[in-house]
Amino acid sequence: MARKIIAGNWKMNLLHHEALELVQKVGNYCQQTELNKVEVIVAPTFLDLAAAAYLTKGANLSIAAQNCSEHKQGAFTGEVSLDMIKSAQVNMVIIGHSERRQFFGDTEEVVHTKLQKALSARMIPILCIGESLEDRKSGNHEKIVKQQLQSALRGRAAENLTELIIAYEPVWAIGTGETASPAQAQEMHHFIRKQLNEMYDEAMAARTSILYGGSVKPSNAAELFSQPDINGGLIGGASLKYEDFVSLIEIGKKELR
Repeated sequence: MARKIIAGNWKMNLLHHEALELVQKVGNYCQQTELNKVEVIVAPTFLDLAAAAYLTKGANLSIAAQNCSEHKQGAFTGEVSLDMIKSAQVNMVIIGHSERRQFFGDTEEVVHTKLQKALSARMIPILCIGESLEDRKSGNHEKIVKQQLQSALRGRAAENLTELIIAYEPVWAIGTGETASPAQAQEMHHFIRKQLNEMYDEAMAARTSILYGGSVKPSNAAELFSQPDINGGLIGGASLKYEDFVSLIEIGKKELR
């Protein structure tokens, strides 16, 4: 059965002291609250990873990196390797986020390489996939998502993907004025699970958590989280506000299956 997950991606937000204050508050909440088997993850900037992991040790809160280099080490100014992330006591990493693909040249081949190296390093990857507004309007959304999924996972057997997390990001519904209905979100989550079944088997498809990453907030979370194939959310802006993020966790406790 798929794990229930509420993950906050802080992106390039919060100064050092702000990040540590927020992660401590979320960590205290997770330590003092019955989470009903909901896993909580936050992804601060690289600057705050080590401190966040230290401050939340034993707090039922996982820390993830927002990205990683496809290189192990060397003359790659500004890059951060998987070994560096692991040395900060962090074992989760977001790979292929739509902003990395759109703005920083993370091609499908780069995403594939990063994912393979994360798995080989025994890291838990959060693989992001999703279509653009152009893909959605042209009716190519399923084709694009299938291609991204197959490209990222090629060469890996199901037994190597036991902890894989997938986040579906409808890029067309983020900051465009367009909105994705719960039915549209469910349709794509079901499609992704169907692809995993065809690529691997029913057991692998059933145990893989598929998170929704399309502007989840307290006002729409209940409808989204009650959909049968949505196992949680990859939260952007709402994860930067303690009250909103905790509200999403509480909604997840009630609605996620």
